[in-house]
Amino acid sequence: MRTTVTLDADVAARLKAIARQRGISFKEALNSAVRAGLGRERRAARAFKQYAQPMGLRAGFNLDKALQLAAAFEDEEIVRRLERRK
Repeated sequence: MRTTVTLDADVAARLKAIARQRGISFKEALNSAVRAGLGRERRAARAFKQYAQPMGLRAGFNLDKALQLAAAFEDEEIVRRLERRK
């Protein structure tokens, strides 16, 4: 089938380089690249899996209230600094 395709300059340059490396025509390089791209769509995507890590937080802190947690840590640091001055 004959059709007109407009390629971005970087894509055309890569296709020309591949054609030179493999010793094939630009048309063959383009068809090969399109086939490879279309073949990827048929593969089933792997399911995303989230791995959780323990954060090592102290009991009694509610992570849903991050500002409250930050304030508590800041208060502890202030107390620690004041105790050092004594």
